[in-house]
Amino acid sequence: MNAPAHRRRFSWLPRTLGTRLLLILAAGMLLAHGLSFALLFHERATATRAMMLSNMEDDVPLSVALLEHLSPAERTAWLPQLERRTYRYLLRPAQPGSALASERARQVAGLIDDSLAHRYALRPRAVSASPERYEVELTLADGQPLTIEVTPSLLPIARWLPWVLAAQVLLLLGCVWLAVRLATRPLARLAEAADRLDVAGQGDAISEQGPQEVEAAARALNALQSRVAAHVSERMQILAAISHDLQTPITRLRLRIESLDETPAQERLLGDVTQLSQLVREGIDYARSATVSMGTPVQLDLPAFLDSVVGDYEEVGKPVRRVAGAQATLPTHPQVLRRVVQNLIDNALAYAGSADVGLTVGAHGEVSIDVMDRGPGIPEASLAAVLQPFHRLEPSRGRASGGTGLGLAIADQLARALGGRLILANRAGGGLRATLELPRENAAVRTKPVFESI
Repeated sequence: MNAPAHRRRFSWLPRTLGTRLLLILAAGMLLAHGLSFALLFHERATATRAMMLSNMEDDVPLSVALLEHLSPAERTAWLPQLERRTYRYLLRPAQPGSALASERARQVAGLIDDSLAHRYALRPRAVSASPERYEVELTLADGQPLTIEVTPSLLPIARWLPWVLAAQVLLLLGCVWLAVRLATRPLARLAEAADRLDVAGQGDAISEQGPQEVEAAARALNALQSRVAAHVSERMQILAAISHDLQTPITRLRLRIESLDETPAQERLLGDVTQLSQLVREGIDYARSATVSMGTPVQLDLPAFLDSVVGDYEEVGKPVRRVAGAQATLPTHPQVLRRVVQNLIDNALAYAGSADVGLTVGAHGEVSIDVMDRGPGIPEASLAAVLQPFHRLEPSRGRASGGTGLGLAIADQLARALGGRLILANRAGGGLRATLELPRENAAVRTKPVFESI
């Protein structure tokens, strides 16, 4: 299915709201700052041009008149004193060049002609385009050529000005970052609180401090948590009552069937009663797994923990093998973790007859417990579906293979209660790999294997 048009249109934007706001505000403020700089320099260029024209209008007639009354030797001595920042006087003909191309150059030549009252035949020519330089030649009364060389330029910028402008830009970016952080941090806290929402109602309430909108959202989430906890508690009470009411007639039914003569029909009835009892028991376990009370985590040595779980199976003769792996310690909840691993091992034993249990540490420090088998595996299209309650690939209801369809669902729900996730994948060469990936926060890991296969 193709993505919506609006998502494709803005796919180039960053994913987080904070980054988007930061980029938009920073770009807007930088553009506004750049526009201010452009207007400032334009005004500076206009002022410089007006100043140059005003100076030339007053200075050129006086300078030319002075040079007219001086002897050729005295003229050379006076030239440095007549020099200005954007133009100077040279006692030589103008250099070869082309006709004046810019409007400003023609305006300057006209101004010189007007200031000299049109007494001299001017010969202006452009000498250089970049940087702009043009010369206006005239001849003094004694035949001495005089050239006025004009080099327009802006007033020099103070050395401290670029540093001040850079400091302004950094200050603006800092203000934008602070504003975005203040705006998005409450949203991030609300998102984290929503992720930690405890359906059992045993979690801490979300802080209702902050801006008015955030305070209203926090109150709504707290109210939602209370309503969900009340609903789940009511459901648990109903399931507990149903369990209590069902266990007694199931037990009576078992006793009555066992009192019958031993026949194939009696054996099938006992099997049905056993499966019914298992279904009731695991249904209640699944409901309880959604509201499991976690308590305070403890620092757990995972290799020793897995050795203990595998040892329990080995003591009763089950083909469960501990394979070599890494060493890791992790703050977690041992009883809940043991239930997850046992469910995965039981599933492997039911469908493959054996199981291998290992511990790995990823490149980024994530800790994973792997339960592997060489059974028939699971079709790729059904890897996600088997984690749903009562979903079974085996259509039969027999205890040998059918099961109740709750083992993996309970393991998945408990894995999420631990803050991790359960990943199923088919193995090369046949079989299934069930990986319990645990959060790596506060984990102490060493990737070097520290034990051999048992």
